[in-house]
Amino acid sequence: MIQFFDAGHGKIYAVGLSQELPQQDIPKLLWLFGNAKTIDSKELKGYFVGPRKEMITPWSTNAVEITQNMGVAGIQRIEEFEQVESENVAYDPMLQVLYKGLNQSLFTIDIKPEPVLYIEDIASYNQQEGLALSQEEIDYLNDVSTQLGRNLTDGEVFGFSQVNSEHCRHKIFNGVFIIDGQEMPSSLFKLIRKTSEQNPNKLVSAYKDNVAFIEGPVVEQFAQKTQDKADWFETKDFESVISLKAETHNFPTTVEPFNGAATGSGGEIRDRMAGGKGSMPLAGTAVYMTSYSRLEEGRDWEANMPERKWLYQTPMDILIKASNGASDFGNKFGQPLIAGSVLTFEHEEGGKKHGFDKVIMMAGGIGYGKKADALKDTPEVGDKVVVMGGDNYRIGMGGGAVSSVDTGELSSGIELNAIQRSNPEMQKRVYN
Repeated sequence: MIQFFDAGHGKIYAVGLSQELPQQDIPKLLWLFGNAKTIDSKELKGYFVGPRKEMITPWSTNAVEITQNMGVAGIQRIEEFEQVESENVAYDPMLQVLYKGLNQSLFTIDIKPEPVLYIEDIASYNQQEGLALSQEEIDYLNDVSTQLGRNLTDGEVFGFSQVNSEHCRHKIFNGVFIIDGQEMPSSLFKLIRKTSEQNPNKLVSAYKDNVAFIEGPVVEQFAQKTQDKADWFETKDFESVISLKAETHNFPTTVEPFNGAATGSGGEIRDRMAGGKGSMPLAGTAVYMTSYSRLEEGRDWEANMPERKWLYQTPMDILIKASNGASDFGNKFGQPLIAGSVLTFEHEEGGKKHGFDKVIMMAGGIGYGKKADALKDTPEVGDKVVVMGGDNYRIGMGGGAVSSVDTGELSSGIELNAIQRSNPEMQKRVYN
């Protein structure tokens, strides 16, 4: 059953229950929901925006835990809904739904999995799903299909398009360069790695893990002698490493700045968590590069080029929302964003216009770990693989392929679906 609470200003809380609430628990919930009022009706009429029924939000998980700590039993789910005046309201269709009324089936899920599709025309499927496969890759998959004696499934084609995308494989950076008919001895990636190969200095690990590690100082640690039971505290020295990480999240931030930058920041935090056999993130940075913001009058240099019709967001919107998103993830995870920079640029020369219409968003950070744990072991047959994290929905699916082509080349639906949505609460749980 579902009990509704009115928190005022159009905010409704829906509480999913396994049993009827005892009378002594109702005042606790009214206090928790900000002096809300109980709604006696089992059905509410009107328009409401709230989370999809199939997706238990991180907020709900936290809220249910709070009620458990308050001694309130039988609560399975709590979600927030906002009452709106009409159907003409903006919301995120990947995460939210416009409900025409709320009733007792609000959290009931009755969806059957779609059957596996066997793809007869890979080239058409590539265009339909925005997989960014080249003709060479399509020919390769057709050959694989012939060798197997069957059509490839949608999952096989989709999966190949992601793992073999420019985003994942760095085919340009790892490619062979031929200049003036002469093949160059090194790829761009080899040139980048050459610096650390020739001058490793205090480098412990680079270009082979989620993060790079350099040697750090000897650290005195004050901690329990054992971690699996109550024990005495002791001091112990260990050799440390400093983790360094930077990653770009350009396409997602261009299309949906808040979540694009939030998941950029969250992604580099995740990578520093996963460095070696595990390490600790400490602080983050963020860099933004956009076309001119045109925020104020009198900036003569911004008048050299006329403002374009922006595909998704204006540069000003991006700078505000992206900054909010990166900070939001860090704050909710518990890592401060301590530094950053902004560059705006446009230029016209030789009949060509240049500008960061597809923005640059670079998230970076530092952390530390133990030198003894800085390198991963080699997996062996029989090892168990543990997957940690939240439920996996089709959010951010296809991001590898979509971010490997020009922004705006594919339909807006495909591009918006490819944007991850941030979930700092779940990431913090994994980290803990």
